[in-house]
This record gives sequence, structure tokens and C-alpha cells, in this order.
Amino acid sequence: MKGELLKRLFRAIASDDQYAIDKLTYLVIEDERNKGHTILASQLENITKKNQKDKSVSENGSSSLTFPKKESNSSDFSSSAFDIQALSALRTSKRWNTPLVTFIPREKLRHHMILPKTVEKRFQRIEKEYAARDRLAHHGLRYRQKILLFGVPGCGKTMGAERLAWNTGLSLLKVRFDAMVSSFLGETASNLRLVFELAHKNPCLLFFDECDSIAKSREDTQEVGEIKRVVNTFLQILDEYESYSGLLVAATNLNKSLDTALWRRFDDVIEVPLPGKQELELIVRQTLSTIEVGAINWQLIIQQMEGFSAAQAVRVAQDAAKRAILDREELVIQEHLEEAIKEIKVSWS
Repeated sequence: MKGELLKRLFRAIASDDQYAIDKLTYLVIEDERNKGHTILASQLENITKKNQKDKSVSENGSSSLTFPKKESNSSDFSSSAFDIQALSALRTSKRWNTPLVTFIPREKLRHHMILPKTVEKRFQRIEKEYAARDRLAHHGLRYRQKILLFGVPGCGKTMGAERLAWNTGLSLLKVRFDAMVSSFLGETASNLRLVFELAHKNPCLLFFDECDSIAKSREDTQEVGEIKRVVNTFLQILDEYESYSGLLVAATNLNKSLDTALWRRFDDVIEVPLPGKQELELIVRQTLSTIEVGAINWQLIIQQMEGFSAAQAVRVAQDAAKRAILDREELVIQEHLEEAIKEIKVSWS
């Protein structure tokens, strides 16, 4: 634990400042998690939650968890303090029992991405601006808060959102459109507002995957009036959305079908492209890093994978590794990769 953080925690304990104790406790947990001490961090988190639950029961006669409220410009508020309990309260309606959002635990976030240098720099810029958000605010500038990712299926848009959550330390909330979109008049717009209210009160990365389902062009004559009202609501909420320590990331494969007014609502629009030859080789090599690899003609392998997405490249490597293990060789050879490529071409064609 950092010395300054330790001193702040002891000062809070000495002054019996419960708010500061709660906030600093979560900072300690996040500090340990960032160091890779995930088991210790989970144990500390469980102790903290149990303590808060006991307090809540003794004071209110209920078992609801309480978390420190977000300070309006706090630079050290930990995303670990996200009100997980609030998620269960978000339902589509009294008729259903489906959560509007899914919380993705930090240990499940994929964050090792291989991107072209130009795209990698744009992701790094978002992360650097987030880290420097207080300094930017001091000069009247706002960090990039609303990001739109687009590209073909499997190119890494979802992983891009997970990577941003990992590198900023934010909790990732993924919006569930199967619960969000309702056939009942006005309910979809109401659900949208509920989700944004939660995100406004708690620092998180709010992820809208396949956002075209609520942001289709209003000029599409095949869409009914309710969808157009939902798009209007979404655009209005995006205009109003402003977080002191959160991010909003939307992703789509169908960028051409998005409403034209949506694009200017985002602070940054990034196309996540298909990997080039160099990226394909790096993806395969990285995926095979846990198993021994024999002599491979990489030029020939990558040539056969031309046009593959990042997801397909990962699948090729994983299938080749499985073949090697099942053959009891535990050594990936040229044949394993070539067979995996042929299967991918057949199954994804």
C-alpha cells in the first residue's frame, strides 16, 4: 500500500470520519488489485461488504448495502465503490424481472489488444485524458467522455470497451437491449433514463453494444413511431449526459444505419479495423503463448488468414492449441494451424 494512502486512512480512523474511511478502504482494495493481488483484494472487499451489511442491519433493520456517495469532482474516488446493489433494482417493468444492465467483474475484463499504431494511439489518448481529467477541468477542458466504436463483427469493439474499463479502473456496465427495448409505449425511453441516472450517480463505464437497436435513422420508413421516439430520447440524453468520472462507450457494426444526428453527440468516433498481417501474427502468437510452438511458416499461415477478424485469429490459435493437446503432442505445428484455418473458413463463410 502506498505510504500516503496509509496515512490518510489512519487519519480518517483517528478522526472517526466514516465517509473518508469507506472511500479510502475502497482505494486500498483497488490499489491491491492493480498490483495483481486479486485474491487479497477480493478478501478485503468481502470484509468491507460484510461490515457495511452489519452496520446497515443494526441501524436500519435491513440488509441493504451502502456505499460512499460520489464527490462531484473527486479524482480519487474508486470505481470499486460502484453501487452493485442498485443494479438489482433496475427492472424493465413490473411485468418482468430482467435487469437492464449487466455488471462485468474486473477479473473478466479482456484488455490485451493488438491494434494498428494509429488506432492504439487514439485509445491511449482517451485513457490519458481520463487520468488527467482534473487537470483538464482546471483549464476549463473536458476529457473525452462519450466514445463511439464501429467496425465489422469480430474486430474488437467489445474488447475495446473492456480495455478502456480496465485501464481507467472503472466498473463496466453492459446495457441489455433484450431488457431495454419494450413493446409497451414509452417504456423503452423510460428504461433508458433509468440506466443513465444510475450511471450519473456512480462512476462507471456504461457500454451500449449494438447501439443501432436504439439509434437507427429516423428517416427509415420501415421503422415505427415508437422507435423514432426512442431515438429522440437517446439523442436528448446523450446531450445531457455529463459525468465527472465516468465514460460512455457505444459500439455498432451497422454504422451506416445510425441516425446522422448521433455522430456529433460523441467526443470521439473510432473505427476498429480488421487486423493487418502484422497484427494477425501477433494475435496468434499471443494466444499461443501458454503452449509450446514448433517451426511455423508464419508468412504462409498469415497469407491463408487474409481478411480474418481478430476474433477469428484468436479462434484459429485456440483450435490449434486444442488439437495439439488432444493429440498428446502439446506442441502446435503447421498442420494444426492450417486445419484450424480451413475449419474457420468453412464455418464463418
